[in-house]
This record gives sequence, structure tokens and C-alpha cells, in this order.
Amino acid sequence: MAGYVVWVREWHRHPRFDWALIPDAITGGEAENEALLAAWPADLRPAGVPVWHLHESPTRLDRLVRDWPRVALGSSGQWATPGTAPWRRRMGQALAVACDAEGRPRIKLHGLRMLDPRLFTRLPLASADSTNAATNSDRLSRFGGCYVPPSRAARATVIADRVEAHQS
Repeated sequence: MAGYVVWVREWHRHPRFDWALIPDAITGGEAENEALLAAWPADLRPAGVPVWHLHESPTRLDRLVRDWPRVALGSSGQWATPGTAPWRRRMGQALAVACDAEGRPRIKLHGLRMLDPRLFTRLPLASADSTNAATNSDRLSRFGGCYVPPSRAARATVIADRVEAHQS
């Protein structure tokens, strides 16, 4: 984590910097992730965003929502695949904790690996991320029709524009 903290410390005062994920153990337990939160430097706390993993307890999510202005939601454990029926049920349980009685998030929510429009258009996320453009810009089969964007960067832009056409 030390190198990452150095990097965040260097960039967190940049005008375009908003926040940084606090390192987490995706397959770890709550105790391991709590230790990583405790190791996050106090002066960077305003820039830090903790991750709650779907295999962790709703009690931990409730505490994170009470203690932090933004929480990232990460698919893990038996709910590692976003969009599946079990994943949707678990996200429903998570949102029951993270949202008020009207369904409005109590804090800003970030969806990890949730940039699929079939997901983020149905969830009350402030932001989301994905590896979609980086992973799929090399797959020419995704770009049918008479014009295939000529470069990987152009194909990544097409993918990003498709995502940007939708709202959370």
C-alpha cells in the first residue's frame, strides 16, 4: 500500500482529483479490510473511499455508510459476477442498507465493475467503473458494420461513448 499512498499523496491536491479507493482485499474478510482502512493515512481520509464487498456483512456496509461520504460496492464471493440473479438479489439487500426509505442513497455510491448500462441505469450510483474499454477495444468482432474504428484508442472511445449515452 505504501507506493499507492505516495501516489495518492502526490495527486490528491490536483484540481481534477476527486477521490481514491482505499486498498482492499477482494477475497479477504472484514477484519482484513478493516485493518487496511485503519492503515489509511488520516490526512488522506477525506480523499479515501472504502470498498464494501458483497460477501461482507450488511452491518459493515451500514457502518461504512455512516462513517464515509462515499463507499464503493465490489462484487465478490458467491456474488462475484455482476448482473446475475443472485447478484441482483444481494445488491437489493445492500441498497436496502445504503439507501433511505425513499430509495435515495444516504451517501455517494460507486459501483466497481458496474459500468454496463444494464446495471448502472438501474442502480442509484454516483459513479461506476469498468475495464470494458481497455479489455474489449482489441476485439474487432465487437465492431461490425461498414466502418471499424482504425485504432485501439478509437475503438475504446466508441465503447466509452456508448456508455456515456446512458444515465445512472
